[in-house]
Amino acid sequence: MQKLPIGVQSFTSLRRDDLLYVDKTAQLLKLIENGRRYFLSRPRRFGKSLTLSTLEAMFSGKAELFRGLAAEGWVKEQYKDPRSVVRIDMSSLRMYSTAEELNNSLVKGLEDFAFLHDLDIPSERTGSGALLKLILTLYKKFGPVVVLIDEYDKPILDNIDNLEKAEEMRKVLRSFYGILKSCDEYVRFVFITGISKFSKMGVFSAMNNLLDISLNEDYADIVGYTQKELEENFAEWIDLTASKMNVSRREMLTRVKDYYDGFSFDGKTRLYNPFSILSFFATGRFSNYWYASGSSSFIVNYMRSHLISDPEIYRHFAVSAYFLDNYEIERATPESFLYQSGYLTIEKWEEDQITLNYPNVEVYKSITRMYLEDVYKVDSYISIGSELWKSLSSRKLPETLELYNTALAGISYEDFSKRDEFWYRSLFLMLLRGAGITVYGEIHTHKGRADMLVKFPKLSVIFEFKFAKTSSEVAQKMLEGKRQMEEREYAKSYNLEGCEVITAVIVVDDENRRAVI
Repeated sequence: MQKLPIGVQSFTSLRRDDLLYVDKTAQLLKLIENGRRYFLSRPRRFGKSLTLSTLEAMFSGKAELFRGLAAEGWVKEQYKDPRSVVRIDMSSLRMYSTAEELNNSLVKGLEDFAFLHDLDIPSERTGSGALLKLILTLYKKFGPVVVLIDEYDKPILDNIDNLEKAEEMRKVLRSFYGILKSCDEYVRFVFITGISKFSKMGVFSAMNNLLDISLNEDYADIVGYTQKELEENFAEWIDLTASKMNVSRREMLTRVKDYYDGFSFDGKTRLYNPFSILSFFATGRFSNYWYASGSSSFIVNYMRSHLISDPEIYRHFAVSAYFLDNYEIERATPESFLYQSGYLTIEKWEEDQITLNYPNVEVYKSITRMYLEDVYKVDSYISIGSELWKSLSSRKLPETLELYNTALAGISYEDFSKRDEFWYRSLFLMLLRGAGITVYGEIHTHKGRADMLVKFPKLSVIFEFKFAKTSSEVAQKMLEGKRQMEEREYAKSYNLEGCEVITAVIVVDDENRRAVI
C-alpha cells in the first residue's frame, strides 16, 4: 500500500516519495486551457496548498513527476518551454503586527525568492514595487511568468477583531495584488487561494480580471475527495481499516460518509476533507481531526465579537445565492462567516436561494467543542459530559441539572452579560452535544415546537426551557412551561412503541444564575 501523505503540501515530495495521490491534474488542466486568471476560496486543510504546488510543477515542466497522471502529456510538452513560477505563501511570511511590518515582510520574501533563483533585482521599499521588479526581471529573461498566491487573506484574518488594523492590512494587499493587473501582459497565469471570498470593494478592487471559481460547478471537486475518488484510491486502506475495526467494508464506508463527507460548494458535488480522511485511515479511529489540527484564532475572535450563541439555528439555513458578495470577511454575517470558515456548507441550491447546513458529524462536533472551550469557556465540559450521559440515560434529571449548574458556575461573571433564554438553552445543548448525546433543538410537533429532544435507544427526554429574570418569577415560569407541554402534547409525538418518554421543564433563574427543574 502507498503511504498516506498526511501534512504533505509539496507535490514534488509527494510524488518522489511515492505517497498516495488522488489525481486532480485533469481539473487543473481544464483550468489552464480555459483561462488565465483565477481565484478559489476554500476552508483550511482542504488541499489548496497542494493544488498550487501541483500547478507549479506543471508549469515548470517537471514531467517525471506526472507519470500515469491525467496531465502527463501536457507536462511533457511544457518541459520543452517551462515557465518561471512565482509562488507566494502569505502564511509563511515572517511575523508582522502593523501594515509597515507586513510591507517589509513582503519585500523580504520576494528578495529571498530572487536570491534563491540567482536573480538580481533592484532594492525596493514596497512589496508592490518588489513584485513588479521581480515579474519584469523574470519576463525579460524567460518570458511570461506564472504567479501563484496561497492564503491571500491571512493578514486580514489575523486582525479580524480589529477593523482598523484589518483595513490597514487591506490597503497594503490591495496595492500588492494590484500589480498583477498592471503586469497583465507579462503574466501567463495567475491562481490565488484563500479562506474568504473577496468582495468587489476589497483587496481585489483593482484587479477585476480574476475569474472566481469558488462556487463554479465545473470546478466543484478541484480540491477534496469525492465518494468515487475515496473508494478507488483508498481501496486497500478501506479494507485494512474495516478489518481492524471488525466491521464490514460497507458498514465502515457508511460511518465514514456520515462522519466526514458532505462538503459542497455547488449544492451537488459532495466532498470529503482530505486531512480528515488521511488522518482517519492513519489512526483507524473516528475523531475530530479537522478541529484538532488547529482551530484558527480568527474564527474564535469573530464568534465572540458577533455573539453567535446557538449553532443549531444554522441547520437548513436559507440565504440568498449572493450571500457572500456584500461584505468583507470581518464584517460578514454569521452564516457567511461560518460557510467561509468551513463550518457550514451548501446543502441545496435552487435558483437564487441557497440552503446551508453542517456538512457532517465531525464539523458539528468541532463547532460544539469550540463553543464550549472558547465561547462559553467551560473548562470542565469533558468530565461534565461523561456524567451527563450517565445521569440522563438513568433518568436522573435532578443530577443532570446539577451538572448543568456546575458548568454555569464555572463561567466568569463578565460572560453572563446580555444573556437570555436562548444563551442558557444553547449552553445546555452544547454540553449534551459535547458528551456525544443525540440531541435536537427546536423540534416541531403536530401542535407546536419543543425546545429540545434527547434520544437514547429506548428513552426520549423532551425539555422545555423558560427564562426568569428574577427569582420571584421562577414558580410562574415553571407552571407556564408544564402547561405548555401538556396542551401541545409534546410527549405524545414521541410516545413510540418500546420507547419511554420523559418530559421536563427547566427554568433558568437569571438573578442567581442557576437552573431549577
